[in-house]
Amino acid sequence: MLKPVQAATALTLGAGILGAGILGAGVLAGLGLASAPAAAADACPGNNGGLKLSPGWCATIFADNLGHARQMVVAPNGVLYVNTWSGRYYDNDRPPAGGFLLALKDSKGTGHADIIKRFGDGVAQGSAGGTGIDYFGGGLYAEENDKIIRYALSKKGAIVPKDKYQTVLSGMPLTGDHPMHPFIIDKSGQMFVDMGSATNSCQGENRMQNSPGHKPCTELETRGGTWLYSADKIGQTFSPAARYATGLRNGEGFGFDADGRLFVTQHGRDQLWQNWPSLYTPKQSAELPAEEIVELTKGADFGWPECYYDGLQKKLVLAPEYGGDGGKTQGVCAEKKAPVAFFPAHWAPNDLYIDNFAAVPAAYRGGAFVAFHGSWNRAPLPQGGYNVVYQPLKDGKAAGDFVIFADGFAGRYMEPGRAAFRPSGITGAPDGSLYISDDVHGRIWRLTYHGAPNAPVAAAPGTAQTIAEANNPLPPEGIHPDAGRADTSGLPLAPGVSRDQLALGDRIFHGEVDYGTCAGCHGSDAKGSSQGPNLTTPKKIWSDGSLAGIEKTITNGVPKPRDYPGVMPVKGGAPLTQADIVAVAAYVWGLSHQKD
Repeated sequence: MLKPVQAATALTLGAGILGAGILGAGVLAGLGLASAPAAAADACPGNNGGLKLSPGWCATIFADNLGHARQMVVAPNGVLYVNTWSGRYYDNDRPPAGGFLLALKDSKGTGHADIIKRFGDGVAQGSAGGTGIDYFGGGLYAEENDKIIRYALSKKGAIVPKDKYQTVLSGMPLTGDHPMHPFIIDKSGQMFVDMGSATNSCQGENRMQNSPGHKPCTELETRGGTWLYSADKIGQTFSPAARYATGLRNGEGFGFDADGRLFVTQHGRDQLWQNWPSLYTPKQSAELPAEEIVELTKGADFGWPECYYDGLQKKLVLAPEYGGDGGKTQGVCAEKKAPVAFFPAHWAPNDLYIDNFAAVPAAYRGGAFVAFHGSWNRAPLPQGGYNVVYQPLKDGKAAGDFVIFADGFAGRYMEPGRAAFRPSGITGAPDGSLYISDDVHGRIWRLTYHGAPNAPVAAAPGTAQTIAEANNPLPPEGIHPDAGRADTSGLPLAPGVSRDQLALGDRIFHGEVDYGTCAGCHGSDAKGSSQGPNLTTPKKIWSDGSLAGIEKTITNGVPKPRDYPGVMPVKGGAPLTQADIVAVAAYVWGLSHQKD
């Protein structure tokens, strides 16, 4: 994404320095910065915006309540530009008035944006916003619906474009599980665009138990890979012929290193145990497959949907939809391209930023900062992610283990429906500062370094210090089984249901009995998340709301949900007996009939 300004004409990736000297004082002044001091003291004023940070780093809240902020870019005019999104992923809530694009500027040097302006199309113009954003050759590029559009930026000080955008690319696919289109533009104007998969693993019935994969997976003709277009050409139309690399289920975060290598993250597949209970245990499903950083090259095949990366065995293995046997057989996966780095399963790497600026501390230069949105499908085990990690890289390979660089975003509840904040984007500026966005409340943090200039990379205090600890997080509200739980004694009973049955349904819902997975999508408070609806209201979603109707929904699953992307497998993917189903239905009925 040439983040933030690597596309400026005078810059070259090969030089390895995209410094303030070339860009001039305009970028730094626009962000209210001269350069981040490298003082010996690690003390930070304030509380770092509620975050835990690697030693030497400090944070301020740059802006807040911006809408569902996704990816960002700092342009040569010193302005931070942000794309925001809306739609069913956010329960179709009402976004802030105005356009979905934002321009933010700190004109007073306080570390907070005092100028915030919205522009571009809004809901009234049929826009739902988007994720991807970048700068190249005097223009701001942004994803909007099925398009990538370009705004010419003014050279006379105005931070908001005055002219209507031009459409660079249109017709991108919007259906299915991954309708977002992050992208990046290199110094020559090549635009690499992600086309996330429409399904979890190209099954005949998406996310349903024991459903085999399509052979061949024709979805790969238009999804599950990276497409290549020109940022200089107006009026391009999406075409299968423009595919650059394949086998990427959902590649959201792009970044170039100083030598011009292009890296992208990959979201690994979901629901191994829920879809294939005879081959995997709940624990294996929570720990597999790994999330990845891969090096993107022309014609590369990274294996999806036939393969997934097993971070425990450190190899690509055959997926169960394509004849896999629980990770024993490699088959065709031995010929696919393996990642350069990997991370715990289901953390959801939504963005990647490689800092090549000279001002960044040496230990953090050239490695990858990865923003993890956080998991929903590690249930019934605790969820994970909701953080930013730093992965050292050297010569295109991992140069050591990752560390948790920033944490504390989720707050008390590390789950999608109740997390206070979820990292969704990360970028940087020439002075070495970093920006992290959140798409729950629309907060942006600005991070600066104040430690010793030659200090080594270190994990944020109070976070996991080893990969094993990171892969098995404790719930932030504590380890007591009832920590953070609401009292169910006051829930109404459905006709013919006992209090003991309702209590059993509560325990199954929260994964304490029979590996129930309900809370993963609906939240521990059952008030919904991006994956599943709120169950605590009288609204009838998939049945008539009766006990029998809820039982039927649990028994059959929801293969084609309305308004939400989360497909519900048969029995939620758990080994529920008929008595278990009745108990869970009783609990859900009680939730939906409680009085305020």
